[in-house]
Amino acid sequence: MKYEIVDCIDAGTEYCPCHLAETGDCILCSELCNKTFCDCINWKGTCIYQEYIWNGNKAKEGRKHQLGKIIDKKKVDNGLIILTIKLSYELVQSLVHPGSFIFLRNPSCKEYYDAPISIMDIDTFNNNITVAIEIVGAKTKKIDELNKDEDIVVKGPYWNGVLGLRHVLNAKNGNSVIIARAIGLAPMIPIMKKLCANGNKVTIILDKAEYKENFVEEYLKLYNVEIIECCAFSCGELTDSLKNILSKILNEKKVNLIHCAGADILIYKVMEYLGEDFNYSCCNNVKMCCGEGICGACTVRFKGHIVKRLCKLQVDPKYIFEGRRLI
Repeated sequence: MKYEIVDCIDAGTEYCPCHLAETGDCILCSELCNKTFCDCINWKGTCIYQEYIWNGNKAKEGRKHQLGKIIDKKKVDNGLIILTIKLSYELVQSLVHPGSFIFLRNPSCKEYYDAPISIMDIDTFNNNITVAIEIVGAKTKKIDELNKDEDIVVKGPYWNGVLGLRHVLNAKNGNSVIIARAIGLAPMIPIMKKLCANGNKVTIILDKAEYKENFVEEYLKLYNVEIIECCAFSCGELTDSLKNILSKILNEKKVNLIHCAGADILIYKVMEYLGEDFNYSCCNNVKMCCGEGICGACTVRFKGHIVKRLCKLQVDPKYIFEGRRLI
């Protein structure tokens, strides 16, 4: 019997209850979902409803913008830059977890230029973060106008950049597989670090896609991981190379996690090919605008008129693609 375990990434933190509580859309609390009884979906050690009442029947104060300093900028490939940004001690410490991301924008722009960017690497000693940014639209083009020693606006912390986080945290002392493609190489790094820290032997299937250079190579060299380069996806389907590699690994090893860092179609095809007998995690590719579930950009609709706010909802990837309305 399948059972969907639903969680909210912000529950129990200083940002809970959020503005969804004010509109009767809280992800976990039944009483803040216009119901008349207490039936929390996933108890997080604190009563969200009680916190809401104690806070004067309103949401807690949300994330704030702050200025960071760009201390390094590298143009790696056509349309790809890597920024190293110095931030406050408090913000850097809150971004150490896998799945962490922030909103970045050019200080000359309005708030609607905020662009969600995953953390690639973090230096808690010097209070620096490193991010890889693919220059594809108006928001990232304005960020690309900034240079070394200039200020950049940062909003965070946010933590829901990876779906299926519980599988990542629970994978210990076993064999783990990471499939990473294109810009997905960047958010894959914190997952790799966590899996290695948990005593796993990690195999990374890496596809540079349109990039000429493996821009995460310096990070991979620091860890004892097996790296297999191949073309993983072509013409809307998994390649035979990827299928053969996965089959070989799964026949030889008992795998405790398969993490996929790439486009939704790649994630879906991998799960379709391998079936439901594995624990999956994946990067969260949902479109984000406010990061708080209010604007609706992150909402995905499913059968039965079910709406899921993926900027906050933490769930197994299997339940994101199953029953999803694509039109």
